[in-house]
Amino acid sequence: MERGSRESFTRMGTLGIEEECFVVDDDGRPTSGTDELVYEHDPPEILADRLDHELFKFVIETQTPLIETPADARDSLLEIRRALVEHAEAHGYRIAAAGLHPLAKWRELEHAEKPRYRSQLDRIQYPQHRNTTAGVHVHVGVDDADKAVWIANELRWYVPIMLALSANSPYWNGFDTGLQSARAKIFEALPNTGMPTHFEDFEAFDRFERRMLETESISDRGELWYDVRPHTAHGTVEIRTPDGQADPDVVMAFVEYAHALVEALAEEYEDGASGHQHRRELLDENKWRAIRYGQSASVIDRDLESTVDLGELVDRECERLGIDGIKRVYESESGADRQRRLLEESGPDALCESLMVQTH
Repeated sequence: MERGSRESFTRMGTLGIEEECFVVDDDGRPTSGTDELVYEHDPPEILADRLDHELFKFVIETQTPLIETPADARDSLLEIRRALVEHAEAHGYRIAAAGLHPLAKWRELEHAEKPRYRSQLDRIQYPQHRNTTAGVHVHVGVDDADKAVWIANELRWYVPIMLALSANSPYWNGFDTGLQSARAKIFEALPNTGMPTHFEDFEAFDRFERRMLETESISDRGELWYDVRPHTAHGTVEIRTPDGQADPDVVMAFVEYAHALVEALAEEYEDGASGHQHRRELLDENKWRAIRYGQSASVIDRDLESTVDLGELVDRECERLGIDGIKRVYESESGADRQRRLLEESGPDALCESLMVQTH
């Protein structure tokens, strides 16, 4: 059974970005292509060991190499994206990104044959059979295991902010869900997802991870699919909440925010801050508001007593952390609004075209 350890947490502030994307045909419609792209043809060298498929044969995942400093993150992300798009085009495919592909109908799409996914389909059944989701995962290195768990606890209040800003999946299975991020709700139907509970320290998290493996609740530690988690193999805190994005600048806004948050929380930890033992139910309410209202959301503030509009919160965070990416995202048309507008004004072809992964 694959397990991480306390010794993995050695470096502060490194980055890694994982993106789940959609393999589509010339018309931008989902199509099975991961067998060819992952197994049947060698990918470009930079994608070697950094390219994998997901549950469906139209969902593909990339990982950046280890990024030493935030200044290198955008170039690293674009290099991986360009390699994936070129690899796909060489074999007759295109690459798109969103939280859900608006025209994907899960009953008509093929599941991967990899034993890990076959086992999950057998164990989880319906919720996994329909799981056509795609997200962005940001890893930030932390140099101490207890610190990483403390930071992950604190990040629970912040991840709904990222979800609200990233909301890019109004359509699922061909219909408008009325949500801004249907992906988040579809994914929450799986076990071991959503908002995690508070862990006292690394030993408590490690004990939980071990118990889940020993009781065969999960087959590997990667099946703890919470919105934020200490990654005990990579030595990082992993934020898993944003919807997939075609625009690299939107991804980079979340990378910048995640890195700044982890660094600021690490300072709080080192200064002896006691941290917040927030009730999960109130954090769940914030996540629901993000799912339902996206950029129009107001959320329960960090003191869990008052509410604050997302726009005010974004201003506050940018000033506090010295960042500006999420401000630009907030001031732009949201992904969900853009999808709805394009479908209404220009039809499904224009909508599909708008989801093509950008590489500049």
